[in-house]
Amino acid sequence: MKFPNKKSVILFSLFSVFVGINSLNAQKKDKLEKLKDDSKIAKSDFEKTDGMMNSLFKNAYGYVIFPNVGKGAIGIGGAAGNGIVFQDGDMIGKAKLAQLSIGFQWGGQAYREVIFFENKEAMDRFKENRLEFSAQASAVAATAGASANVKYANGVMIFTQTKGGLMYEASIGGQKFKYTEF
Repeated sequence: MKFPNKKSVILFSLFSVFVGINSLNAQKKDKLEKLKDDSKIAKSDFEKTDGMMNSLFKNAYGYVIFPNVGKGAIGIGGAAGNGIVFQDGDMIGKAKLAQLSIGFQWGGQAYREVIFFENKEAMDRFKENRLEFSAQASAVAATAGASANVKYANGVMIFTQTKGGLMYEASIGGQKFKYTEF
């Protein structure tokens, strides 16, 4: 039996690594494209639910859409989701949402979330990963006409839209975000 020479083994190893890296990059690209598509669908659904949100999307300095946030709890709860960040109508990056809560809570839920930024300062806080929401932050449920009387608080405005599930909750917690530029 003849063993392959060192040069053949090295070339085969390099080829295998190259193919593996390309495969991983393709998977990442597919996930990012799906996230972008899901964000467009979520924006459309927010606008269908409340037609007045269209002007919020047009007039905000920027916004981030988390199209699929999963939340679950039994006493201690958590939520997580990925989103796309927009400025001047263009996709400029992606974001991660993480939430931890403590209190009386049980169940699971899926929802969407959009955060509007009123000005450059609010958007910069988000981009610099300095934006966190405490238990006092309030999100408005996106329903017909819900955006009519909502105002920015500290340069941000938050809307959520339930997708499914059932959650019993009387808890406190907060959300933290991580921004990554494309």
